[in-house]
Amino acid sequence: MKWAGGKTQLIPAIESYLPENIKTLQDLNYVEPFIGSGAVFFWFIQNFEIKHAIINDVNSDLISVYRSIKTAPKELIENLASIQNEYYALRSEEDKKTYFLNQRTLFNSKSETEIVGAALFIFLNRTCFNGLYRVNKKNEFNVPFGKYVKPKICDAENILAISELLQKVTIFNGDYENTLNFAGENAFFYFDPPYKPISQTASFNAYATGSFDDTEQRRLAVFTEKLTSQNKYWLLSNSDPKNINPDDDFFDQLYDKPSNTIVRVKAKRMINSNAAKRGEINEVLIMNY
Repeated sequence: MKWAGGKTQLIPAIESYLPENIKTLQDLNYVEPFIGSGAVFFWFIQNFEIKHAIINDVNSDLISVYRSIKTAPKELIENLASIQNEYYALRSEEDKKTYFLNQRTLFNSKSETEIVGAALFIFLNRTCFNGLYRVNKKNEFNVPFGKYVKPKICDAENILAISELLQKVTIFNGDYENTLNFAGENAFFYFDPPYKPISQTASFNAYATGSFDDTEQRRLAVFTEKLTSQNKYWLLSNSDPKNINPDDDFFDQLYDKPSNTIVRVKAKRMINSNAAKRGEINEVLIMNY
């Protein structure tokens, strides 16, 4: 899926900072408590020998997509193909916008089956502005129309391939701390939480009802300490407040533990209404090794 804050571009940096012995660990379990679009997850499970994987997210609509792909890929493909045919038949941008808004209303009604809801989620993701996922206080998806001429809505081959990968994956929908109850001894956790905003206009934390504020960032840091105490590996990515304020040591102080390592890596800021403000910035990678 298109995803604001997706980690595809960070994969080379993440790979270079994985534990040195990760390829030799027996019965390796991979855990990603904030799955999002799963760029790192899909890369990891295709490049490392794992016994089992666990993915989780608080976003129930997103998790419904993963469940549908895992358990009913062909039915999902049929629904997406129907939507794609209807959308491609529309000639004017105004007609496509109207269709988009009608599907968004249907999606927000929560009146459809999980499979249909998952198909609507994917359609909205492919046709909304910048692939954002944002909800209002009523937990209604409210991202506007993206004006794409002919986006790929039904990618049957990809869905079938993902379904096969998901067969050895346990999927949860809830608080990230619950994943620890199901992680094995040799577990590697990758955390991609909602990023700490580095400007007043950069917050995409309306990803689900509630917010992931500094209090939540601190709770996550406490959770990582618990993982360390149980000899589990973890790596976390986040924004770097020093991009805006060189004296902002929020993460440096929060993760200032003898076992932890903090590095800064380059990433491209892809979303900004002002093109001049797109470009390279630092992100932090934090790990307990």
